Amino acid sequence: MIPYLLAYIKGISEKVKWGFTPAVLLLPLLTSLGLAQPVWAKNSSSDLVFGMSTALTGPAADLGDNMKAGVLAGFHRANTNGGIHGRTIRLIALDDGYEPSRTTPNIRKLIEQDRVLGIIGNVGTPTAMAALPIINEQHRLFFAPFTGAGILRKNPPDRFVINYRASYAEETAAMIDALVTIGKIQPQQIAFFTQRDGYGDAGYIGGLTALKHHGLNDEHQIIHTRYERNTLAVEDALATILLSEHLPRAVILVGAYAPCAKFIRLARDAGLDALFLNVSFVGSMPLAAALDNQEFRTLVTQVVPHPSETDLPLVKEFQQDLHSFDSKRTPNYGNLEGYIAARILVRALLKMTEPITPDAVVSALEQLETFDVGLEHSLRLDTSQHQASHQVWVTQLKGGTVVPFDWKNLLQILKGN
Repeated sequence: MIPYLLAYIKGISEKVKWGFTPAVLLLPLLTSLGLAQPVWAKNSSSDLVFGMSTALTGPAADLGDNMKAGVLAGFHRANTNGGIHGRTIRLIALDDGYEPSRTTPNIRKLIEQDRVLGIIGNVGTPTAMAALPIINEQHRLFFAPFTGAGILRKNPPDRFVINYRASYAEETAAMIDALVTIGKIQPQQIAFFTQRDGYGDAGYIGGLTALKHHGLNDEHQIIHTRYERNTLAVEDALATILLSEHLPRAVILVGAYAPCAKFIRLARDAGLDALFLNVSFVGSMPLAAALDNQEFRTLVTQVVPHPSETDLPLVKEFQQDLHSFDSKRTPNYGNLEGYIAARILVRALLKMTEPITPDAVVSALEQLETFDVGLEHSLRLDTSQHQASHQVWVTQLKGGTVVPFDWKNLLQILKGN
């Protein structure tokens, strides 16, 4: 090896005369000797570090806080059981307040300064849209974001975007299928209240597509009202519905829990006798806490099972691991989704061999193919399928809490029973 080193260095000295940079010429040798690390590995010599930009303050803080807790509980389980082939998996979480303008510098910092292997558990559609250009530019994994937006579900999929949850289109389609086929509601009797951004638009477009499948010919027959993100300014949106020629029998809400709760309270006070249906992002438990204990005609679709559904192996493990990580934290849909995301990621990492690079992590997730993490229904990830789950559950707000619901009982609550 020594003669080889001397010969190599002598060769470099000759090339320097012609303007070559010594550091560049030495890099292949240092890499072959294991003395040079790729830039992504600068965060630590041993830890596997992932990043998160999420809402830890502001009106959506409950969502971000729970997603973070679930991911950490999943990582805690892995580290307690020996880590990833002896290496600790770690999370760096930054607050973006659910504002895209804060997401962009967060993602830059996580990738360029913290050198994370990937991003996990981003909360929100507008923030995801802000992150995507950087993700694709820097070739970093964007895994299990807390959003069902179609922009993250292209066909063929973006190489670095991999989802866990069902899409908003699948959630709203489940609502509309039930309303029309079981509830016998006409498409034009369904209204929308949505956030004025990519999140709200994704839910509305998905719902409109489902309505067209059920015979809607003119989208102008559908009442669509909106409110501004990170505000509680819902009065104008409600007034539009109340002043419409025909009051809706059902309203689909695509928003955050605080404005949705205010909208429902004001609508009830104004005498709007409609069924309210929310997509999962609303945060069903904080929504239930914000509404009157007598409210029972509000439904929420979910992309994970009930967090107290102990018949499922993964939910049992989730309850134990969440308590072990933070004994004061209550299991809910948000931290269960974060936990499932972490368990899927860990499953892929454990199948890897060195070197663990950002691109190799993406490949490892794609190579999971058909698998079950304990939900007792199959998930699938491969090169053409970048959404693991298509399952949608439905729940009902009842007595100030959230309980499982069966669409077969829809007619009963439409009648006010």
